[in-house]
Amino acid sequence: MTRRYWNINLKEMIEAGVHFGHGIKKWNPKMAPYISAKRKGTHITNLARTARFLSEACDLVFDAASQGKSFLIVGTKKRAADLVASAAIRSRCHYVNKKWFNGMLTNWSITKTRLSQFRDLRAEEKMGKFHHLPKRDAAILKRKLSTLQRYLGGIKYMTRLPDIVIVLDQQKEYIALQECAILGIPTISLVDTNCDPDLANISIPANDDTMTSIRLILNKLVFAISEGRSLYIRNR
Repeated sequence: MTRRYWNINLKEMIEAGVHFGHGIKKWNPKMAPYISAKRKGTHITNLARTARFLSEACDLVFDAASQGKSFLIVGTKKRAADLVASAAIRSRCHYVNKKWFNGMLTNWSITKTRLSQFRDLRAEEKMGKFHHLPKRDAAILKRKLSTLQRYLGGIKYMTRLPDIVIVLDQQKEYIALQECAILGIPTISLVDTNCDPDLANISIPANDDTMTSIRLILNKLVFAISEGRSLYIRNR
C-alpha cells in the first residue's frame, strides 16, 4: 500500500472537536487503547491514534481509487445527509444518506431490480410519458419516483457491489457493516468511544456526533479518493 502525506494535523482535529468522546458511562471497553484521558465525565480520544488510522485509511482509498475501484459512503444522520451527498458527488462515489434498507447489499438482486425500476421511471419522466397518463396514474408514478429518488438516488449508477464501504456512524449503520462483513467487503468506519473498533477493517477513532468532526474526516478520505481517481485517469 502506497504511503503518502495527507496533511493530517492535531491542531486541525482539536479545532474540529474530533477528540471529544461520549460520557464515561457510555463507553465500550474495547475502545480503551484509543482513549487518552477523561475530562469532566467525558472520554477524550487519543488523536495520535486517530491520525495514524486516518492516514492508513487515506492510503487504502487512494490505492483503491488509483485502480479504478468503487466506493459507497454510508451516513444516514439527518444533520450529515447533505454533507454525505456533496462529498460523495465531489469524489464520484455512491452514497446512502437517508435510510439503509435491510439487504441492500446482501440481497443485491432485489436492489438491482429496484434500481432498474428507478432508472426506467426517471427515463419515462424525462421523455414526458407521465403527461400522457391519467392524472391519478401519473401522480402515483411521481410519488413512487420521488420515494425511489430519496432512498436510492445516491446509488442509482451502482451496477455492482462496491469495493470499499465508508461508514460515518457505526451504531446507526450497524446493519450496513454486518452486510459488508458477510460479503467480505472492506470497510472503513468512524468509531466514537461507545463503538466496537473490531467491526470494521479500518476503524478511525473520532467524534461521530459533531458535524465539524465528521466533515474533517470525510473530507480527508474523499480528497484521497479524488487524488487516486486522477492518477487512474492519467494512467489509462
